[in-house]
Amino acid sequence: MLKDFLKFAVRGNAVDMAVGIVIGAAFGTIVTSLVNDVLMPPLGLMLGGLDFSSLFIVLKEGATPGPYATPALAKAAGAVTLNYGLFANAMVSFFIIAFAVYWVVKGYNKAADTLIPKEEAAPTTKECPECCTAIPVAAKRCPACTSTLG
Repeated sequence: MLKDFLKFAVRGNAVDMAVGIVIGAAFGTIVTSLVNDVLMPPLGLMLGGLDFSSLFIVLKEGATPGPYATPALAKAAGAVTLNYGLFANAMVSFFIIAFAVYWVVKGYNKAADTLIPKEEAAPTTKECPECCTAIPVAAKRCPACTSTLG
């Protein structure tokens, strides 16, 4: 069983997939930092000093009554919150990652189309010269007009 696992683990596809997952996780961390530390602070400043990560609604008070300044303080007090500001940050991160992945896949497809020539499929039908009906290539006689095909 160990021999089969090692054979699987060193096979090209498994290694490629592992590298992709590690790079993807690192990219996700970078994008999260970009959103939380670079994009959202100026956006919050433009919206009157709003900090998106501190936007939440208290659904149920905790053991210590509110108001709570941050979702973390509310959670520490045992309150149940709806953290729509953190959700907004996550949505921005998602769209940035989706946009980046779109461009990477688009570039890959363009490179693959350029580097890998496509083979034309052989035709499966031909046209009868007498009645212009589409017929199979191997046909010796047209089924529509019964003319002999050459």
